[in-house]
Amino acid sequence: MSSPNRMPWVDTAKGLSIILVVMMYSAYNTGEYTGGVGFLHYVIGFATPFRMPEFFLISGLFLSQVIDRPWRRYVDRRVVHYLYFYVLWAIISIGLKIGIFSRDPAGMLHDLAMASVQPYGVLWFIYMLAVFGIAIRVLRELRVPHWVVIPFAAALQMWAPKPDSYALEQFAAYFVFFYLGFVLAPLIFRLVEWTQARPAIAVAGLLAWALVNGLLVYSPGYAMQPVGMQMGLAAWPPLHLTLAVAGAVALCVAGGFLSKFASMEWLRWLGEHSLVVYVAFTIPMSIFRGVMLASGLLTDTGLLSLAVLLVSVISPVVLYFIVKRIGFGTFLFERPAWAHVDGPNAAKASNKPMTRPAREAA
Repeated sequence: MSSPNRMPWVDTAKGLSIILVVMMYSAYNTGEYTGGVGFLHYVIGFATPFRMPEFFLISGLFLSQVIDRPWRRYVDRRVVHYLYFYVLWAIISIGLKIGIFSRDPAGMLHDLAMASVQPYGVLWFIYMLAVFGIAIRVLRELRVPHWVVIPFAAALQMWAPKPDSYALEQFAAYFVFFYLGFVLAPLIFRLVEWTQARPAIAVAGLLAWALVNGLLVYSPGYAMQPVGMQMGLAAWPPLHLTLAVAGAVALCVAGGFLSKFASMEWLRWLGEHSLVVYVAFTIPMSIFRGVMLASGLLTDTGLLSLAVLLVSVISPVVLYFIVKRIGFGTFLFERPAWAHVDGPNAAKASNKPMTRPAREAA
């Protein structure tokens, strides 16, 4: 059951989002090693315009609840929370990949140092959430109006600069969606509530959106590759931005529709614990894919991508339940008291084992 202070449709939408994100890495990582393209490539190709924008838009939905809190409390919830998991899992990932598997201690130390200024691997999403949290609070303090921020952020997204800094590149690509989640939250909440009461309209709208999105993504000019794809008409920057926002809102509506079904409780739970999956999925993904290809047990790109997806989603969940069961390793998914900068909240956290897992703070 969901916590009483959470909105089931939001978690369900996040569940859809985390599956799409892991699907992308599963398909492209497999394609990189097999040199082929499988059916999951086309599924994730459909989601290319909105796959990551949806995550950032949802992350901004509840920002209005904390944006005006005292700086220290705000930083604890919207910056330190994410940086803790980023630093922890960057150390784990780099230590395993470079230090142990590649036996390169010097390379490990280099990558650890670089991870402090350049987002590391798939953990860039968590890194950028902390950066966005600071940026949007500064804009709030400076009283910069929405009508100035939104066009500027949209222009950055369409410009798509490629600076030497990966953090700046990702800021330009995704800040607009985080900010739109913050600004448009009341409208999105009302839209989802309205469509939940009218499921037939919700389904019809989602089908119409899916048709338009699919036609524009797979219009003439698209090219599917083992690692990535080139969209058709949807690649035009203004249209890409429009499809990203439309797709993010569509997944919110889909979350509202699916959350009404008891059979979708697993998806809601997965969304509530989306960061549990996000921080830990790459390790089992790489190990399983490597074993399958080395053994020759599964080499078809499509089937292997699907198997990698399932293992990558399920493994972190299993680890989470093992940690809860044995009571050891809680620091992997829960910030310990010393990692809080807000004194009163830290004291409360120390008395609540496993009450704040690695999921987004509302």
